[in-house]
This record gives sequence, C-alpha cells and structure tokens, in this order.
Amino acid sequence: MKDSNTASRITATGTIEKIGITTFQYGTHLLKAENKTYALKGGSINLDQYLNRKVTIKGGKISGYPLEGGPEFIDVTLVKLY
Repeated sequence: MKDSNTASRITATGTIEKIGITTFQYGTHLLKAENKTYALKGGSINLDQYLNRKVTIKGGKISGYPLEGGPEFIDVTLVKLY
C-alpha cells in the first residue's frame, strides 16, 4: 500500500537561482536540474545561502501547482551541498 504523502515527496539535484521576472508568479527561487526546473519555497530554510551552488533538495510538492505551464512548486525541507 502506497502512502499518498509519499507521492508528493521529491528529491532533486541542481543549481539554486533567485527568481526574476517570470510568467508564473510563485516561489522565491528556482532549482535548475539537468532536464527540469522547479520553483522553490524555503519556509524556514534561507535558500539565499545556496545561490549558484549545486545542491540536492528534499521537499514536498505543493498541491494545486504547476500553474500556467510553470514548474512544479516545492516546499523545501532539506538542502544538502552537492
């Protein structure tokens, strides 16, 4: 039996960037992975300290996203330098 919460968990590796002007209006940072981009919300984690660094993030997908062709929206719970 699969826990429904497990399906919303995600682990991804890439480079964290500050969000500039975008067509979607959510998230504070982006994670640029090899073939995918994620919008991020750090919550209690200050994502600015990881700008332009390669990291692995863990978090949960925020339901109701993506919007308007934007990226998946992740509530980050852990950041690990790569």
